[in-house]
Amino acid sequence: MCRNIKNLFNFDPPVTEDEIRDASLQFVRKISGFTKPSKANEVAFQSAVDEISLISGRLLASLETNAPPKDREEEAAKKKARSAERFAV
Repeated sequence: MCRNIKNLFNFDPPVTEDEIRDASLQFVRKISGFTKPSKANEVAFQSAVDEISLISGRLLASLETNAPPKDREEEAAKKKARSAERFAV
């Protein structure tokens, strides 16, 4: 599960709210141990996702760097190459 959380800082185009929410959902799934919460835990689970999304958005907005933004397509190609090398048969 946790491997799906991606670096979201310093990309061109910038990260979207959906990407932040997806990463927050993966984080809550990881720490709770639930991929889908029961009805009894659904409110707490969604509340945690919402709060982590807000905090993560604030963090990303406040970070600064002198490095040039990374290209999403280029980073995806690098990730694909690493995966192909790692899982080569």
